[in-house]
Amino acid sequence: MNFVYSVWINITLKNKEKFNVYLFITVILTLNFSLFSQIMPDKKYNFDLSLVSDVNSGNSYVTFGGGLGNIEPLIFEGNLIPNFILRKDKDSQLMGIFTPQIIIRMYQGESYPVNTPSYMPQLTLYYSMGKKLSIENFTVFGKIAHHSNGQKDDFYLENGDINFQSGTFSTNYFEIGVIKTFYNNNMNAAQFFSTSFEIHPEKLSDEELKGIYSFYRWNNQFAIFKLPYEVNENEKKYTKYSLKGQLTWLFGDINEWDFFAMDRLIASITFYYHPTFFEDIGLFVQYYHGQDYYNIYFPINRDIIRIGIMTDQFRF
Repeated sequence: MNFVYSVWINITLKNKEKFNVYLFITVILTLNFSLFSQIMPDKKYNFDLSLVSDVNSGNSYVTFGGGLGNIEPLIFEGNLIPNFILRKDKDSQLMGIFTPQIIIRMYQGESYPVNTPSYMPQLTLYYSMGKKLSIENFTVFGKIAHHSNGQKDDFYLENGDINFQSGTFSTNYFEIGVIKTFYNNNMNAAQFFSTSFEIHPEKLSDEELKGIYSFYRWNNQFAIFKLPYEVNENEKKYTKYSLKGQLTWLFGDINEWDFFAMDRLIASITFYYHPTFFEDIGLFVQYYHGQDYYNIYFPINRDIIRIGIMTDQFRF
């Protein structure tokens, strides 16, 4: 693991150098798939597809300020991910998730403004491939999603700059991928790996995004986490910690970037800890590098370290 993170840190720091990104991706794939033969222990864990969807879609969180890095002063950033689960029961191998996700940034300024929130409704279908539901199964998923900022003014100002305050931003996309979950006896924890391809049809996106926004993205995630389990009917042990890494490579014609340009890389790593004195929330620290994910702010590259509170219990 230390070797992987060392490679990842070198990638984020040496922005002016070109190097072979395939080496980094190969290391991650080799590390994860080499561990797929781990055996599930006898302890009875509360595992179902909602856990897979939680890790895949991310958790709701609120940051303390904007963090350290090149981002405007914030009061907080809030990512609200309520998951509406559609399935027969917890043992179902097929499950649908409707998620009306919203990301909000409140800025430090007069009247504490909230500029152009990200509206990201999405519908995702998961299917666990196996004779019965198991943590050792492969899960395939497909997603249809929308991302916009709810604005209608021109994308560009009269001087040619992007209208970050009220310019329109809208794109629709679909994503297909595969997820592998398994139990690592050596770490006494569950592991998660996903890879997916995201496509934004040009005709379903604002025309101003052509040539400056990636319509084709390769997404990868890796996570280690403790599974919650029941001690008895009246007592449940919650997840104590999790570690999650994400890597996205942007394809297509973007600002005339070379294929191996470091601007195409989006990466983050998040550590989450659930203290015993909190029931449903925990603390997290995250490092994020790459294009801003906050709608029309995507042309701005961010390097941010931030902390806040996070929960995985926001589901219906």
